[in-house]
Amino acid sequence: MTMREKVISLLDENLKTDHLYKHSLAVEAVMGALAEKLDPDNKERWAVAGLAHDLDSDLVDYKNNENHLHGIKAVEILKENNIGDQEIYNAISAHNYETKVKPESTMAKALYAADPITGFITAITLVYPDKKISSVKTKSITKRMKELRFAAGADRAAMSSIEELGIPFPEFAELSLKAMLEISDDLGL
Repeated sequence: MTMREKVISLLDENLKTDHLYKHSLAVEAVMGALAEKLDPDNKERWAVAGLAHDLDSDLVDYKNNENHLHGIKAVEILKENNIGDQEIYNAISAHNYETKVKPESTMAKALYAADPITGFITAITLVYPDKKISSVKTKSITKRMKELRFAAGADRAAMSSIEELGIPFPEFAELSLKAMLEISDDLGL
């Protein structure tokens, strides 16, 4: 069984909400695309980090202020199942700023940016009448990033942090959109 297949099995076990599962697939796609640009030899590892980043989302009790455990519990599950390595664990832990784990590796910094942009693109998709990701254009993503009302719930700082890795935001938006478009049927968009 591949590392991806093992993570899919864990997602099936631990995620109860369909939108989180689809979000995990979207982040996996974006991380794979980023790896092709930044670390092509490690595309599978990067994609797995994206796929597994929200593995614990339905297990963390947000109502009782366990936000800081999100990512940490996911890493525990991965370790229990002998999946991943320290760089993947750091990336998953650091994607949630409340864990106080700093994104140090390129993979971790990429995941920190990839996680929110997939939700942002999904939200933009819902603005269009046909609700298809193919309706979204890169210009729309960059335009909406500037709209305070639309982007109020989006972590713009995290998405913009991709520029620290040498990828201008419009290029990141285009790369993310293309990656999500390739799996739009799986995402239901």
